[in-house]
Amino acid sequence: MLEMKKISKVVGGETHIYPTDLVLERGSLNVLLGPTLSGKTSLMRLMAGLDKPASGSLIFDGTDVTGLPVQKRSVAMVYQQFINYPAMTVYENIASPMRISGADTATIDREVRKAAELLKLTPYLDRTPLNLSGGQQQRTALARAIVKNADLVLLDEPLANLDYKLREELREELPKIFAASGAIFVYATTEPSEALLLGGNTAALSQGRVTQFGKTIDVYRRPIDLITARTFADPPLNTIELVKTGSAFTLDGKSVLAVPTHLTAIGDGPCTVAFQPHHISFDRPNGGGNALTVKTAISEIAGSESFIHVGFANARWVMLAPGVHDIEPDATLEVFVDTRHLMAFGPDGRAIGGAA
Repeated sequence: MLEMKKISKVVGGETHIYPTDLVLERGSLNVLLGPTLSGKTSLMRLMAGLDKPASGSLIFDGTDVTGLPVQKRSVAMVYQQFINYPAMTVYENIASPMRISGADTATIDREVRKAAELLKLTPYLDRTPLNLSGGQQQRTALARAIVKNADLVLLDEPLANLDYKLREELREELPKIFAASGAIFVYATTEPSEALLLGGNTAALSQGRVTQFGKTIDVYRRPIDLITARTFADPPLNTIELVKTGSAFTLDGKSVLAVPTHLTAIGDGPCTVAFQPHHISFDRPNGGGNALTVKTAISEIAGSESFIHVGFANARWVMLAPGVHDIEPDATLEVFVDTRHLMAFGPDGRAIGGAA
């Protein structure tokens, strides 16, 4: 078990990580989710022992390892910018941590070939990294982390340079591999969809703070504040400032959205109402929904789906619609908001009401 107790990081008087408490269990998959510069890599470097914290302590399996250098820890780390030994073959790159640990030749060969097969590297074992594509070099770095059999495995956006098919395969396989070993698996990503695909636990990060940590699906469905809800939305979360007035959310005294059952207990007054882009559509949801008249700003076609930017009152929303929709700007449309999935946040940004 890895425990972070009030861990912080300060560089040149600037705080990169504010005092953070986290507990990561052995055999667990833990996603660090946040935009660029939110603190994901900084937090990983503290976990690995690459950087010393400005305050706080790091406890691993009951032992304080705060000042222990990375060389004396059982850690494997893979970055988006892959790192390999250019003079070594792919085979030797993968085998290197096992040779350092003193594994016998038969064990090294078995584990290297097993990892190479998983990562589609078998035909390239005799090549050097400079004779590989970027994706193949990244897979070599991943294979080396797999065979190291470390207690803590840190992957910093490791699949960003791989093709779609291989990314999907590895997202499914990697958690199984490391969970079976009993390692603590930490995976950083900027993509909410990747966090949901990986599952496990998610720590949402924003500007050096962990805003929420828990089961990935719970953080997604029940964010404790607006910052977390926005972190876990791609396309961006749709929001609008409204006033709860009895059974309706109103704007300038006029009803905009019906208050769903899970939000009826919140008090009347101003709040931020939010919903995900796939909860606004051209079709009325089976469970009912509010019809609203909006104006389009722009539509973006992305293969089998479209991102339609619309304006309503003083708000700008994105609708994620299946299919191809080439809609002219300033067109007037009727859309439906699925109120069953509304979230509400108070003036302080904290979530109010029950779970959607």
